[in-house]
Amino acid sequence: MTDSQPLAGRVALVTGSTRGIGRAIALALARRGADVIVHGRTASEHAASVEMEIRRIGRRTTSVAADFVRPDSAERLVRAGESAVGPIDILVNNAAIARPVPIDRVTLAEWNEHVAINLTATFVATQAALPGMRERRWGRIINVSSAAAQIGGVIGPHYAATKAGMLGLTHGYAGRLAAEGITVNAIAPALIETDMIAGVARARPDVIPVGRLGHVDDVAAVAVLLATNGYITGQTVNVNGGWYMS
Repeated sequence: MTDSQPLAGRVALVTGSTRGIGRAIALALARRGADVIVHGRTASEHAASVEMEIRRIGRRTTSVAADFVRPDSAERLVRAGESAVGPIDILVNNAAIARPVPIDRVTLAEWNEHVAINLTATFVATQAALPGMRERRWGRIINVSSAAAQIGGVIGPHYAATKAGMLGLTHGYAGRLAAEGITVNAIAPALIETDMIAGVARARPDVIPVGRLGHVDDVAAVAVLLATNGYITGQTVNVNGGWYMS
């Protein structure tokens, strides 16, 4: 382990890492020395591309497809990733859907899909990775929430509720695991330039105090900080250009 490779020897799983924020986090962790398990909802050329980039960096990797609509899929993802690369030290719960729906059109099916992918999978993956972290007395869990958890956001209440639930999970785990060498934190981005906000009319730079949309690397840099710092736990780091000031 060196100053430039503080995560050498560590294995990271980044859910939803074939594009956008997840991809940027996966590559950033690899550059700091971590071997990385890539995840997408289905096998795709995007997953293969991220794998190739990680191998170019010189790190071990594999990609695993898992559809989080199925309750057991997140656990199967953890097991498959550990079998291919090794015990997971860093878990980044990033996979999410964000489907804008007017509040009078949010159906129970819409609600259940968002809860399954955005929240339940976070819980299931964390429960699956925790035993190994506790045995080794080292772990980093990073939950990618959203400013929507704090201010409602631009997608809708179905999305905001799942992201607020992630903050509750973060706090619930952090206090119980701090003495075991495991930190649990959340990142709450807002209006990051990704496919997720493409076409969302309210996702405009003029609503952000700094005057621009965020970049995926703005979020990835915080993920690296949380993965390499053992004294930060139970926190929500707001990466939102000043839209929400805590």
